[in-house]
Amino acid sequence: MPNSSRLRVAVQKSGRLTDNSLKLMTQCGLRFSRDKGHLMCFGENLPIDLLLVRDDDIPGLVEEGAADAGIVGGNVAREYLFGLAAGSEPFTVRRELDFGSCRLSLAAPADSGITAPRDVHGLRVATSYPNITARYLQDNDISATIVTLSGAVEIAPRLGKAEVICDLVSTGETLRAHNLTEIGTVDESRACIITGNGPAHPLLERILMRVDGVLAVNGSKYIMLHAPRAKLAEITRLLPGVESPTILPLDGHDDKVAVHAVCTESVFWETLEDLKAAGASAMLVLPVEKMLA
Repeated sequence: MPNSSRLRVAVQKSGRLTDNSLKLMTQCGLRFSRDKGHLMCFGENLPIDLLLVRDDDIPGLVEEGAADAGIVGGNVAREYLFGLAAGSEPFTVRRELDFGSCRLSLAAPADSGITAPRDVHGLRVATSYPNITARYLQDNDISATIVTLSGAVEIAPRLGKAEVICDLVSTGETLRAHNLTEIGTVDESRACIITGNGPAHPLLERILMRVDGVLAVNGSKYIMLHAPRAKLAEITRLLPGVESPTILPLDGHDDKVAVHAVCTESVFWETLEDLKAAGASAMLVLPVEKMLA
């Protein structure tokens, strides 16, 4: 039986979300060690265990209460939900994350003459996501036969299993390698955190707050500089993504102030050059690791 005193988070054992999921937990302050079978990570400084499982098993584990939360692709969560009876709500998406972006797309052989979703009418569509695909076809009044495959979807047309596929696309390289062309986007997806709808573990909100702190500063920079008081308004306008910078007096310089700010947008060399041209000096740009509002 699982130890209910410890928060259990299910993450993908191996795949496109694994590294970023483990990195997120580390950024939230978790130090962990793996068991010999690489099926679990045990939190050493917090009572949190990471369950390393197949991504498509995560929604079911959260629904059943075997995991308190899961980091999973939005496409996997929706595929699971769309397969349930109408009105079923076994879990809730609590956070959209900033990694794992991809799309579920219809694609056909480049020389097939199939160039738009409407051309799929009456054909066979091979996919590992039959529920999302069926919902899309229904919503767009397209009648097609869905052929469910657990893998190697991109070779279905060459095998004569289907005329069209519906598969995950990140860069499009796999499609091009198999002479396939995208003809329509079915679903946009990125990683998310899901939690069960039963009683919440006491540690859950604390971890979600830390996740918010990590997401808030991803790509952000902390910038410090000196600015002439007369040019303060102009220099502040040049700081990317800044609402309220901190203005501090400089000892012995009545005509200058120190400006400290968190820039939520990218700080490029051009940004620094523009600031310098406006009169800023002693500029220092630092990465931001975490932040709580």
